[in-house]
Amino acid sequence: MTNFIMRFIAAAGLSVAAAVSAQQATPPLEISPQAPERYVVVKGDTLWDISGRFLEKPWRWPEIWDLNRESIRDPHWIYPGDVVLLDRSGAEPRLRLARHIGTGSNVDGGGGAGAGGGTVRLQPMVRAEPLERDAVPTLDTAAIAPFLNRPLIVEESDLATNPRIIATQEGRVYLGRGDLAYVRGIEDEAQAEWHIYRRAKPVLDPDTRKPIAYEALFVGGAQLERVGDPATLRLTSVTEEVGVGDRLMPAVKGGPLNFVPRAPEAEIEGRIVNVYRGVTQVGRNSVVAINRGLAAGIDEGHVLEIRLRGRTVVDREQNNEKITLPDERVGHLMVFRSFENIAYGLVMEASQPISVGDVVANP
Repeated sequence: MTNFIMRFIAAAGLSVAAAVSAQQATPPLEISPQAPERYVVVKGDTLWDISGRFLEKPWRWPEIWDLNRESIRDPHWIYPGDVVLLDRSGAEPRLRLARHIGTGSNVDGGGGAGAGGGTVRLQPMVRAEPLERDAVPTLDTAAIAPFLNRPLIVEESDLATNPRIIATQEGRVYLGRGDLAYVRGIEDEAQAEWHIYRRAKPVLDPDTRKPIAYEALFVGGAQLERVGDPATLRLTSVTEEVGVGDRLMPAVKGGPLNFVPRAPEAEIEGRIVNVYRGVTQVGRNSVVAINRGLAAGIDEGHVLEIRLRGRTVVDREQNNEKITLPDERVGHLMVFRSFENIAYGLVMEASQPISVGDVVANP
């Protein structure tokens, strides 16, 4: 187990000392009482979902995969039709991977999808070439993809200095895809692709009520066609109407879609400051923002427990003494993008609706 934990934590960019500390603090794995002996992977599965069939705490899946096997050198290269086996023969339980080769339907040793008959052989899996597009991801990539490469956070110093649209094509009030925009403030003439955002609004810390970040509303993308002051850009995409006064940021490449889940190395306690999808309460596979980021040690892949903040009640038999009830655990989130003082996470589990103000902490 020692080498296993160190490999994974080193892969996450942590020090050996942090790896040793993490190993000492790691409790034994808890196998779910309903864990099947084998499970056939189906399209739409995630590594979190698969591991949740075997583990009480799915986010600890890196610890149960036997990565020394040649067939699963990269745990992200798991595909629909593969068979996940629960091996209890050693001192520690392991998940192993095999390929379903039978002529019958998929096999399920209990609790998995696709139970059926037919002759089945299981053997170590060898792939001729990687098929990364079809591989099973760590989490639901469709839910987070729009948040990976669009401007979310604008530094306070950039609010007034980022390039801005000063005129539209032929005096139009609003622009659409294919229209031209005239922009002042572009100094990097080598930057070809730009994101357009509506004026950023402050995100307030729920405790101090002070701004912790400025969140931008992405409204479209543009391509630089002619340099100058003003420069000419053509809109390549729009999500909302684009007009004079909207600002631009250089387009950034999308971040990784797979993460090694792990607990934060530092003690974390924060709050959810925003929920998305235009609602006040969200559940599984919803994106939330928290008031902790890189400055607090929060990075991509960190898993946090979500707790319903305990309300304050009055004990009328004890002179109306005010008592704060304990926080109640309601789910987990995984961070997929982190800035200085704010981070974005995907809700992986939720036993009840999650809303702004709920607490996040070490799992």
